[in-house]
Amino acid sequence: MIHAHILKMKVHATTYQAATEQILAWANDHQSRTVCAANVHMVMEAYDDGALRKVVNQADLVTPDGMPLVWMLRWLGHPIEDRVYGPTLMLRVLEAAARRGILVGFYGGAPKVLDSLVKNLQSRFQGLDVVFSFSPPFRGPTLEEDLASIQDINHSGARILFVGLGCPKQELWMAAHRDRVKAVMLGVGAAFDFHAGKVRQAPRWLQNSGLEWLFRLLTEPGRLWRRYLKHNPRFAILGIMELARKKGNSI
Repeated sequence: MIHAHILKMKVHATTYQAATEQILAWANDHQSRTVCAANVHMVMEAYDDGALRKVVNQADLVTPDGMPLVWMLRWLGHPIEDRVYGPTLMLRVLEAAARRGILVGFYGGAPKVLDSLVKNLQSRFQGLDVVFSFSPPFRGPTLEEDLASIQDINHSGARILFVGLGCPKQELWMAAHRDRVKAVMLGVGAAFDFHAGKVRQAPRWLQNSGLEWLFRLLTEPGRLWRRYLKHNPRFAILGIMELARKKGNSI
């Protein structure tokens, strides 16, 4: 699978169709895999934290969730048409899973959000078989709680597990449960809140122009302002420097 490194973090030059088909193929084979949806926040968290960068770089699939990553991939010579946005990929995978009879589960989110999420998705996708859903405590689970969750997931028969713990918690959780959870694990972050109807998504034109972060900042300023102030300017500066360096090396 073709990939590039953006600020030392692996990102695959993939599409919705290719990513969905790969995830379904792994699920059909009962494989334990990890899938990350990478945006500027994840790239910069991984840039600052070598342990997280190692986790993401060892993931089986890292999709370009944010438009800035799509632009970087294009500038690096990978002519992909669009981003592979986590919340949309989640819907594509669920639609295919419902059609093919593949069992799915959900791990993360507050209890009310998770209830609304499952209800909304089962209403949207006829035949969707949700065999597992669990809202873990906000604190880290005890060893006994973690082992019980693993057992419940595996006994449920879920072949695809959507993980909504937020970055970097969900990426670290998936890596720690690789080969222990017998399912394809997709870290989809805010997708739980979006599809549960708790948080509004940015209009499509803002998403396509790379300004989704501005919409989210305006709707959740108290929670997100530090993240965007810390990461976005540094990503722009470091990304330009990296592109200039790679262009210079290619001459």
